[in-house]
Amino acid sequence: MENQSSISKRLTKRDFNALPERVLLAIFSYLPHAELLRCARVCRLWRGLSQNSKLWTTVFLRPDHHGLHVRNLDQFLNLIGHRFSLSLQYIELPMELITADVLHELANKCPNLKYLTLDFSTAMQLHDFNDLNAFPCNLKMLCICLSEVIFLEGFMRRIYAYLSSLETLQIIGTIEKSNEAEEEVYETINISKIKAQTPNLQVINLYGIFFIDDNHIEIIASGCIHLECLALNFCTRVKGSSFKNLLQRCKKLQSMLLQNTGIEDNAMLTAEWESSSINELDISSTELTENCLLNIFARMPKFNYLAVPNCDGFTDQVLNQLIDQGKLANIRAIDLSNTVNLNFETVFILLKRHGRQLRGFAYSGNPKITEQFWINVIRHLKNIRILVTGTSDGWFKKINTRIHVDQILEACALECQKIERLEIQWDEETLRWNENSSKFIDHIRIRCTKLHSLVLADGEYYELVRSNFERADRQRVVRTTKTDQTSIVSLLNYYNELRFN
Repeated sequence: MENQSSISKRLTKRDFNALPERVLLAIFSYLPHAELLRCARVCRLWRGLSQNSKLWTTVFLRPDHHGLHVRNLDQFLNLIGHRFSLSLQYIELPMELITADVLHELANKCPNLKYLTLDFSTAMQLHDFNDLNAFPCNLKMLCICLSEVIFLEGFMRRIYAYLSSLETLQIIGTIEKSNEAEEEVYETINISKIKAQTPNLQVINLYGIFFIDDNHIEIIASGCIHLECLALNFCTRVKGSSFKNLLQRCKKLQSMLLQNTGIEDNAMLTAEWESSSINELDISSTELTENCLLNIFARMPKFNYLAVPNCDGFTDQVLNQLIDQGKLANIRAIDLSNTVNLNFETVFILLKRHGRQLRGFAYSGNPKITEQFWINVIRHLKNIRILVTGTSDGWFKKINTRIHVDQILEACALECQKIERLEIQWDEETLRWNENSSKFIDHIRIRCTKLHSLVLADGEYYELVRSNFERADRQRVVRTTKTDQTSIVSLLNYYNELRFN
């Protein structure tokens, strides 16, 4: 029989807490902060581990965006010095935590802080910043979420002197679509003064700011010679008249994101695209004509990334020109969704020639496409990571044919084993499937091991696929189009710098 000491040693070896501290920290690092707080209540050892500053390098404190909720400001101030200290690199602060005391503590106790988000979006009144005389001075990225009613100049005057190290600036608006004829437009933040204090900016993201126009872009162009990426999505007052000077002065500019802007043909035609370095372009939901696109695309360099969904001017002739002139020789991601004047035969030519190099492809919203098109093209998408297919609201677009979804899944399982995200937009009434469909669901689940997002229209087929994946302990893979949407934007070179919320 085993003696007592050998039994004790064997039990000790099985004790989770007996693992080396570095191993325990590695395990704890996979837990979200809310879980770490629960672990701190288990025992003294776990409390020490959960409070280790190495686990608190990135901190989210906006409850509306899945962050922690801070109830006691004094305790939080104490945590900054004791728990965050030298390890803190990224923090998001909601309005109630943007105070002079908190910013002082971050400046004095967290010298390695590089990424800061200040969310004023819910503010009705600012705190008193008259005593603010310190601010983090080594920031690489600053994100400011604007309020609809609060002017930030009083606060900004206190921090301008600390912004010279910034490389990425994000200002997030309210996507308010103001009509110029309705009322006077008020600027809640001064772009000119920010530009004057940030000479090293490489990435600027002005998202959904209703007062941004070409005059602001001229200001940016006059001082940001290191600019590499400019995102103006949902800045509807931008017409493009500033792009000529922008391209002349910002020679390093490679990426322009202009989704839902007001860019116009004449302004785009005057810009000197032939001397630019633009290789990533998003003109989603803009009203540029076919002639304009033919002209500017002919003068642009080769594309790595191109997004043209909901662009009526993007036609067969435009795509054929891009292919014939070799503009898509380096393409790795392209979005052609809802291009009503583009025929799928031309898209097939594109994929046959360049499909193997694509990492992302979105082509939804064409009611004429059936599963046969996708079966034929998927074999050319061997290296695809992100794929968006199908047409939602089939009843509205009068889709008369039923789509054999099993064949699409089988084609993906056989040809696209590197796929990570797949969206099939056809609704329940359009899809055709039967009791044998589980076999094809098994195939894509087993063969496509990297698949972590499969988005389907809500209904019986969605429930069938979801239950199949959940039985295999892949709980969060299958999602519905009501809550999730797949995009190729993660394949942008500057995606990590542009992320917010």
